[in-house]
Amino acid sequence: MSSFKSLADLKSLSQQLKQQEESRQRADAIRLEQEKKAKEEANIFRSSVGTIAPLKIAAKHSPIPTRIAPLPFQHLADEQAALQESLSDEFDADSLLETDENLSYTRAGVGQDVVRKLRKGHWAIQAQLDLHGLRRDEARDSLGEFLRKCMRNGTRCVRIIHGKGLGSINKEPVLKQKVRNWLIQKDEVLAFSQATAADGGSGALIVLLKA
Repeated sequence: MSSFKSLADLKSLSQQLKQQEESRQRADAIRLEQEKKAKEEANIFRSSVGTIAPLKIAAKHSPIPTRIAPLPFQHLADEQAALQESLSDEFDADSLLETDENLSYTRAGVGQDVVRKLRKGHWAIQAQLDLHGLRRDEARDSLGEFLRKCMRNGTRCVRIIHGKGLGSINKEPVLKQKVRNWLIQKDEVLAFSQATAADGGSGALIVLLKA
């Protein structure tokens, strides 16, 4: 009986091995068929397309970004300030000047003692501007720029040399009156007076500016 079971087991094992081998052979056959089909399809595609060559790729263009010019805010502000500070040649300062020989001037609210102190050299002269030889427009622009610079630097007392007009036509001191007119139009000017003989006499002014 035991011998019979052994033969049956062997027969069953043999059948299993046979089935496994048949399954492997079928799988191999299917795989080979698929590979063959894929190769045929690839050949058909190549035949249809023909000889191919890689595309020529043009050099990549990187455009330079356009920079937007910055708005000149500071320049515009400076021009506006210059316009506001512009000096008129038509301004008549005669009525605002003291009727003494020095034709001195003090802004409203400034005591008369300030002019006396100017004449006596109470404030040391910290800077000066020489307008000799300049034309009217050049002198006006130079004076405006000089006063702006003095205010930035905290300069209080300055000397403006306008000359006595000895070298001008008709020997008239054209700038002498113009400079007085221009100074009166400047808010930063508190007072001025003709310089002493040692500081230029009738050819110069001593000017006191705001702190």
